[in-house]
Amino acid sequence: MLSRIRLLLLGTLLVSASSLAAAERPNILFILTDDQAPWALGYSGYAQAVTPNLNRLFASGAYFPNAFTTTPVCSPSRAGLMTSRYGTELGITDWINPRNEPELGLDPDVVTWPKLLKEAGYRTGLVGKWHLGTEDKYHPRVFGYDTFVGFRAGGSTPKDPVLEVRGELDQKHEGLLTDILTDYAIEFIESPDETPFLLSLHYRAPHAPWLPVADKDWAPFADLDPEIPNPGFPNLDTPRVKKFTREYLASVAGVDRNILRLLKALESSFAAENTIVIFTSDHGYNMGHNGMWHKGNGHWILTQLPEGTENIPALQRPNMYDNSLRVPLAIRWPGVIAPKTVINETVTILDWFPTLLDMAGVPLPPDLKIHGRSIVPLIKGTANNWDNTLYAEYSTHHQSKTAMRMYRTPRWKLKKDFLNPGRDELYNLELDPEERDNIIDSPSAEVRNIHHELNEKILATMQKLDDPALK
Repeated sequence: MLSRIRLLLLGTLLVSASSLAAAERPNILFILTDDQAPWALGYSGYAQAVTPNLNRLFASGAYFPNAFTTTPVCSPSRAGLMTSRYGTELGITDWINPRNEPELGLDPDVVTWPKLLKEAGYRTGLVGKWHLGTEDKYHPRVFGYDTFVGFRAGGSTPKDPVLEVRGELDQKHEGLLTDILTDYAIEFIESPDETPFLLSLHYRAPHAPWLPVADKDWAPFADLDPEIPNPGFPNLDTPRVKKFTREYLASVAGVDRNILRLLKALESSFAAENTIVIFTSDHGYNMGHNGMWHKGNGHWILTQLPEGTENIPALQRPNMYDNSLRVPLAIRWPGVIAPKTVINETVTILDWFPTLLDMAGVPLPPDLKIHGRSIVPLIKGTANNWDNTLYAEYSTHHQSKTAMRMYRTPRWKLKKDFLNPGRDELYNLELDPEERDNIIDSPSAEVRNIHHELNEKILATMQKLDDPALK
């Protein structure tokens, strides 16, 4: 009987210790916008962006100017976010089109960090865009989210959306989507449940179409004559670039306005001091840069289009430019990160898996195959010999057909297209950060050597990943 009592007491102590550990874990608010370039942010130096609340958020913690995705389009980028693996490993190499490929989605057996956080005692929710499969077997609940409010497909309207709300399909809403998603996020934050929470808030904005927006978000741009990045680009459709820029920045302003609402909700619920706030995006964006707009599956924005090919129609400009790959990133972690911290090391969307578990004090499962690294040592100043290279991939198969692979160092960048000979690009990023001068055919011995070195690194990485583009 005494032994049984001791076992019961030990069990009670273990449960109490576990509950205490869970209570001390930080809340996590993970904000992911859609198609937001880091240049579309006042904090990065772009004066025409109206982002006062994002500027304050970025200044309140750590700013990462060298944050990247590994595929510059929605679905494979989000798959990498969830799994810390590349799209070629997951069978998701381009955005999922539910009309043409309704059976496609993230493997339900794959391990995700929301699932691990849920198993560790977190209350988990996803509000907003999913885009990793529309069938029930790909539902966010399968991957660790207790609750889901949003849309499973990639697209939605910016106004009067139809959403899935906690299992109820086709729920009609009136108003602007960004505001509505924020309403649901605030409802989640203000829950009386004191369990540590993970809330993933995946905005649709500033994905096109950008309008309508609230009058207050449009007002700063209604009469703006925006500066454009390279007005001298041959045949640039300047009026169209300026129109798109105004609308895009207004959509960003709508996100910014709602960031203030979120932060106020955290403060009023007394959760702010124990909540890590992360703001980032799934990939970057071009707006007249290099004569194009859009992301990795870019479109020329010219008055005269270059000739198309069998795999790449005339309107298309599939690419791996930094403006497509780079994402905004800020982390506010009260008591850990000092305000106005800048971390210049290269980090990627694959790093979120180990980072978020590290922040929550949840161990990685043994023998789990992931490619990311925890950035907590960077945050705490304990990282040694951080690798600042970046490998990225993008195989387009909708508007164009490509098999692009890229290797980037802080100085050099090589992009190869294994389906389209003649589309390889090499840039010296120190001399040409805007990637205007492709020096792939330079006779320079240094350039030839770096071309060979980066080519070998691309091939070695592809072999490691068993990339189908090599077969």
